[in-house]
Amino acid sequence: MRLARISPSLSLKLWLYRMMGIRVGSNVSIALEVTMDVFFPQLIEIGDNTIIGYNTTILCHEFLIKEYVTGPVVIGRDVMVGANTTILPGVTIANGSVVSAHSLVNSDIEGFVGGVPARPLDRN
Repeated sequence: MRLARISPSLSLKLWLYRMMGIRVGSNVSIALEVTMDVFFPQLIEIGDNTIIGYNTTILCHEFLIKEYVTGPVVIGRDVMVGANTTILPGVTIANGSVVSAHSLVNSDIEGFVGGVPARPLDRN
């Protein structure tokens, strides 16, 4: 996991993620310092032609005061996730979506979204 986070070689990085059980499509670009869920990497799926920005965190589990939540994270095809975004468990990001930088994705999203929590944004 640590080697994948800092590897400048995209082919090595994607191979390492696949060996951990993450389902990664073709032509995927994952930036430096991206953190994948260390406990449940097999619950992460990233579609073809998707870009995951620098220092993004993808979680498939979270510890809460009175509960423990796990859930798959499905990132569709042709998605762009901006830098420093956090994606929480149980989230689906629809094909073709764009998530702006510094966003918190805590529910299923579609289209052009951003903010904390992520919500639809006007492209103008």
